[in-house]
Amino acid sequence: MEEYELYTLPSGIRIVHKQVNHTQIAHCGIMLDIGSRDEKPHQQGLAHFWEHMAFKGTQKRKSHHIINRLETVGGELNAYTTKEKVCFHASLLGIHFEKAVELLSDIAFHSVFPEKQIERERSVILEEMAMYYDSPEDALQDDFDGVVFREHPLGTNILGTPETVRSFTREQLQQFIAENMDTERIIFASVSNWPFSKVKRIAEKYLRDVPRQSSQRQRLAPNGYQPQRVTMERPITQAQCALGRPAYALADSRRLPFFMLVNLFGGPGMNSRLNMNLREKYGLVYSIEASYTPFLDTGFLGIYFGTDPKNIDRAVAQIQREMRQLREKSLTPLQLHNTKEQLMGQLAMSEESNQSFMLMMAKSLLDTNKVDSLEDIFAEVRSVTAPQLQDLANEMFDESLLSSLMFLPGDE
Repeated sequence: MEEYELYTLPSGIRIVHKQVNHTQIAHCGIMLDIGSRDEKPHQQGLAHFWEHMAFKGTQKRKSHHIINRLETVGGELNAYTTKEKVCFHASLLGIHFEKAVELLSDIAFHSVFPEKQIERERSVILEEMAMYYDSPEDALQDDFDGVVFREHPLGTNILGTPETVRSFTREQLQQFIAENMDTERIIFASVSNWPFSKVKRIAEKYLRDVPRQSSQRQRLAPNGYQPQRVTMERPITQAQCALGRPAYALADSRRLPFFMLVNLFGGPGMNSRLNMNLREKYGLVYSIEASYTPFLDTGFLGIYFGTDPKNIDRAVAQIQREMRQLREKSLTPLQLHNTKEQLMGQLAMSEESNQSFMLMMAKSLLDTNKVDSLEDIFAEVRSVTAPQLQDLANEMFDESLLSSLMFLPGDE
């Protein structure tokens, strides 16, 4: 039995729904395959600016009407921008589901970008930039993208730069959307206790008039990676460090095994090898994480930690030691079993969040044209072998191919 149902509108917009009978809450969203990597140099930050401006007025609503539409029934309206996606989504009591669908379609496709609101929102986003800059952990991750991907759009900050944000106009917003909008690359996703027939009827009601649009844009893959070592002084007391490199793309068969390897190495579990070594054994860090993000045509491995400046070399040496262990020593049968069980448990718990599942369905359809069942993913996890993981470690944990970015205490 399929875990979801799918229908395609004449415009190419796809409707995907999962019925969950035991919930009273409905989650729904419109996800577009447009992100910061689709911006030209003078447009940096425009996708994120669009996300903000979508809430500032439509053909029939002012901004305060948008804000109050779902809040007055206890619902939540939100949005986010990534390197490859823009998403508008809502959560509320299922009895108000139609209100959410109508509002999401309004802000996604009928925003008018009032000039006065554009001027106000510039200040808001500049304050957002300042907030991130004042948080060295966040700034480190944003800046490290640029170290790994350099001049490629994947290396630019999703927020843009102060110069580009100050230059944006209504016409630029409209042109960016027109250049990148492709209705065959749009998903309306929902999870609720509603049957698919009702969800389809309501989604059609508000999305059927969206005209078919296509885009001729081409995303260029990064190439010519060279490891970089960058050190910057910042007005901080703790050193912040990032290590990483490009990794496997979405369609690569090594994606899930590598995700498993990174999870063992430095994932969210307190028993990750990096946490057990650097925090529990030596007390060098408060937190340390490793993450793997796949994109359409590449991927990204990042390792992040903060430490006392005098401990940087020791911390990096311990990270390299754990990498070397994974390169040189194959996992024992028990270690491999525990690694698989931990990952499957984490995946199952993440699916317990209906909102997360709704967003995952939309992203998966856009990225891979399917939504894998948990059973299918578990089968793939169970098929991974210890030699596979060791081969991946030897390829991806080559210290000579890692880039680094370090924020050290000092004057700017």
